[in-house]
Amino acid sequence: MRLNLQDKLFVVTGAAQGIGAAIVKGLVDEGAKVAALDIDAEGLNPLAGLSGVHSYDGDLSSAGDAQALCQSVVEELGPVYGLVTAAGGVRGQTAKALEEVAEPEWRTIFNANVDAAMWCSQAFAPGMRDAGEGRIVTISSGAGLRPSLTGIQAYAAAKHALVGLTRQLALELGPAGITVNSVAPGFVLSNPSTEKQWTAFGAQRQEQVVNGIHMRRLGSAEDIADAVLFLCSERASWISGQVLSVDGGHA
Repeated sequence: MRLNLQDKLFVVTGAAQGIGAAIVKGLVDEGAKVAALDIDAEGLNPLAGLSGVHSYDGDLSSAGDAQALCQSVVEELGPVYGLVTAAGGVRGQTAKALEEVAEPEWRTIFNANVDAAMWCSQAFAPGMRDAGEGRIVTISSGAGLRPSLTGIQAYAAAKHALVGLTRQLALELGPAGITVNSVAPGFVLSNPSTEKQWTAFGAQRQEQVVNGIHMRRLGSAEDIADAVLFLCSERASWISGQVLSVDGGHA
């Protein structure tokens, strides 16, 4: 199947590691140009050697900072065809009792998972409207469809909110030829935070998680990237407002 991404410009947030980095590499392999965005400037360095990749570091959680960074991308690289919002995650947090959750922890996860996706979509949608086409793919989670395996209240709530934002943007932007979809990964060992969570589960809980997956294995960052690439392609031109679970089959 030909995805027809040659020379199209995509923006990928959360590009420095894990799922985001795998998406960047997958897009490059399909001939796309990529603006890789992340708050971790040093983490973007390994992407510098990839053809067609331009790195931008900055905080996307505030509207002003996000708009400025997105504007820099357009000024330097030209019109953006697609946006993939992989920024997010648990930000190093682990489960704790409801009574122990502090406001800064709650805000940090919402800023990373929901706010960044909103402000970047707001920044790039006008250009896509002008072009009459575009792709937006958010990275949500199984935790956006059901209670979270991690037990982190803010993460579950934020991913549910991101699914809602995805569906709302699909309704609003569809008439302009812009598709908006989400990929909802199952448990993927893709970065230090997810590895920390996995270790915290302990052997018995780890076995339960794997046995609850039809394929009897955890996912990889590349598994998620493959689904994203399809939704970014011309082959997915009549798919919008959907949440694609990529979780190996969840019992």
